[in-house]
Amino acid sequence: MGLLVFTLFNSSDIFLLLKAKQAGLTDTAVLGVYIFYNLVYALCAFPIGIFADKIGLKKIFVFGLSLFAIVYFGMAFSTNIYTIAMLFFIYGVYAAATEGISKAWISTISDRKDTATAIGTYSGFQSICTMLASSLAGLIWYQFGANATFIITGIATVFISIYFSFFVENNKNKN
Repeated sequence: MGLLVFTLFNSSDIFLLLKAKQAGLTDTAVLGVYIFYNLVYALCAFPIGIFADKIGLKKIFVFGLSLFAIVYFGMAFSTNIYTIAMLFFIYGVYAAATEGISKAWISTISDRKDTATAIGTYSGFQSICTMLASSLAGLIWYQFGANATFIITGIATVFISIYFSFFVENNKNKN
């Protein structure tokens, strides 16, 4: 449930790209930072997955949420193109620490015979929640500006991180 609550605040990456454009990046540079983010994500996913197997999925997921909050607070207050680039680097590490990890975590809390169903159900609801989050982010951006959008998302993510840290246990596979 907490995974989907987070998704309700995790809008489309287009808002990050729009903020980068507002900060003064050219169209080519915006595409470049998005490619850079994807490269960081791809390069970090495997080693972070190995690390998660050693120290625990929840710890890595909460770490990823913390990075997400840093990125969103940073986007709210930064107009420096170098800071924006650094935030996209951090965003790539966030993605590596949450995307696969969340699905692996679901596989540990679902019955083995229902693992694919659980992950598929999560993915379907995740898409719906992302659509709702993007609509809400767009409304907030339109009414109150980009900074409000990023601050609200950052604050919500801090609360979600606290929830995962203190109220969600690490479950092991049920066989």
